Amino acid sequence: MLAIALVLPPPSPARSTAQRFEPAPHFVKGATLRYSIDSRTDSNEHTTTPIINPEGATQYQQSTSIVVRLDVLEVQPGGPDSPPAIHFRATFEQARADSQADAYAPAAAALDDGIDQLEGRSFDLTVAGADARGVEGLEKIAANREVASRVLSWVRLLCLPSTVPAAGIVVGQKWSDERALTDMPLTGLFWRNDSTYLRNEPCAVSAPKSSTGAFALGDCAVLLTRFTIVRHGSDRDDRTPDSYLHNGLRTSGKWTGSGESLESISLGSGWLVSSTQTATQDMDYQIVSASSGSRIHNVGRTTTQTQITLLLSP
Repeated sequence: MLAIALVLPPPSPARSTAQRFEPAPHFVKGATLRYSIDSRTDSNEHTTTPIINPEGATQYQQSTSIVVRLDVLEVQPGGPDSPPAIHFRATFEQARADSQADAYAPAAAALDDGIDQLEGRSFDLTVAGADARGVEGLEKIAANREVASRVLSWVRLLCLPSTVPAAGIVVGQKWSDERALTDMPLTGLFWRNDSTYLRNEPCAVSAPKSSTGAFALGDCAVLLTRFTIVRHGSDRDDRTPDSYLHNGLRTSGKWTGSGESLESISLGSGWLVSSTQTATQDMDYQIVSASSGSRIHNVGRTTTQTQITLLLSP
């Protein structure tokens, strides 16, 4: 008997393509979901610094394979103007990462170690609408800042698979949204999403690796999102973030990117069933010391492919 079948809401009536879909996930206390997350990152990066490092890697590839279990610990009902707050525990049942580089790459090795150490460990978070808050224990299991950032972005996507207009969407509808990119060496950068509700089709949920085949789980909405990194402001604007200015540094250059994702979301539960994502980022920026004039010049391209799949409980 499938564990997920015990916590699914009652089946929804058949929907016509003209009916609106509001993909807000419906979670029940005690529910358990498992997802596999497989990703591959290819990076080609060259950094020029005042001190030459002949052993520095310029190309590396990293493959990551994770199985994460989401347990719904508590559901706090929302009000007329507030969404329900869902308290999750995310446990990494499997976590493996492997990197290959053309030279010594301590940062890549540290990422591998940080992801490997996630296995068997957990952290809690609360999701209310589009807001992920109340993160507890992540710093204990992911001391590496980049590992923590990846973990939080993955788990947040599982809990809240898509952002759509408040009134819901119909097949064929298009919409857009933007969010500012923070913790970047350049200001004025935004992540822009242009989405389309393509169609409805039967959901296919994967079996665990110990089994074979796939199983149907009602109908799913299929959403296509194309995203780009855009810049707001004039080319004459100083693009240095405040944190750099406070340390006597100036930044300049460009950071661009594009990609797309194809998501399958259950019409009955609002759960993410699968997501396939590809993204490419290109960077060419400089960091200059205002006092000494010394500079760091970073040029590179990073390509990422990610596959997320809802698994049947073993």
